[in-house]
Amino acid sequence: MTVPSFASMVTREWRVLLHDPWLVSLVSWVPILLFFLMWAIFSQGIARDLPVGVVDLDKSQTSRALIRHYDASPALEITYDYLNIRQGVDDLRTGKIYGLVIIPDELEKRMIIGRPPQVSAFVNNQFLLIGKNVNSALLQAQGTFTAKVETVQKLAAGAQVFDMALSAAVPISTQATPLFNLNKNYAQFLVSAILPAVWQILMVAITVLSLAAEKRRMGFGIWLGAFPVRALLAKFLPLILLFWLHGLFFLWLMYIFLGWPMHGNGALLLLAQLLTVCASIGTGGLFFFLTQDAARGLSLAAAYAAPGLAFMGVTFPVTDMTLPARIWRNMLPISHYIEIQFGQVNYGAPLYTALPQLQQLLLFFIPLLLLFYKARKLGAIQNEHGVDQ
Repeated sequence: MTVPSFASMVTREWRVLLHDPWLVSLVSWVPILLFFLMWAIFSQGIARDLPVGVVDLDKSQTSRALIRHYDASPALEITYDYLNIRQGVDDLRTGKIYGLVIIPDELEKRMIIGRPPQVSAFVNNQFLLIGKNVNSALLQAQGTFTAKVETVQKLAAGAQVFDMALSAAVPISTQATPLFNLNKNYAQFLVSAILPAVWQILMVAITVLSLAAEKRRMGFGIWLGAFPVRALLAKFLPLILLFWLHGLFFLWLMYIFLGWPMHGNGALLLLAQLLTVCASIGTGGLFFFLTQDAARGLSLAAAYAAPGLAFMGVTFPVTDMTLPARIWRNMLPISHYIEIQFGQVNYGAPLYTALPQLQQLLLFFIPLLLLFYKARKLGAIQNEHGVDQ
């Protein structure tokens, strides 16, 4: 029996891949389109002019000045001035506004006589990030307005120097400096996590579809032949190269084309991407060999990879995840990759800090070895009976 060279097997896999229009689309323009689409959705970057309503029960010069302070915040826009609280509550419940500020009656009078009035604000925290932005902007505007009023009152009470009046009004000032993502850019925060999550879904799904196409075309018996491990390696080598290029592309898109800050080691990121690619291919291949059915394999792949973003620890802290959630997270290659990416891109972390995540990614070679074992066993059965499944 003539033993085909490994190079000829790889060449055949390239030829087979390029003759399947759907697979060609999945490994070429579809990932690029998805990456650009994700970026386009969040390209505005910073949330501005979030609609907020106000109920002014005082109708005084002071209450109007306070409303102007809210409206001056870049994150807020006072879009509705309600006549009563009921109207504002209705719009808050329907999502027409994200926050409702209620300025009490006698606001100005209470301030003059030294009885601090209470301004109430209701924020829709169902939209967690939006609610946090609205709440922060309201507090900042309120704090600035209060400091101004206190300073004027101190000057009116006899303070002759503005700095003394300001110091008496605000005895302790706070300077909070964000260290990373200085502009609170949503695109930088979310897209840098969404793209790797989409990348993982594509890798697992394309691996399943590629193996399903091979089974449909030739059957496992003929394809795996007497050298199942070599056949699998030849099948995976083009996929590894293409998926790695996808990873390089989204890194280029974010940190070169868009110019987002990159403080770490690019070579380490590339190594982590290569390990993530191998891990995802191994997992996708194992799903298909366990089910030997494209629909079932894709179902498993979707259930496994689709929640990747939720388990990354970007939108919800890992420390507060339950034990099952942390177990599921550890089973996703992208969860370990994203820690390396954030560590390198944002913090410029030393190389040794990435070692635990690299070790975790190396553990995903176990499914890959199981896949080779399964393919070898399946090839032996097929060849023994001479029947394709």
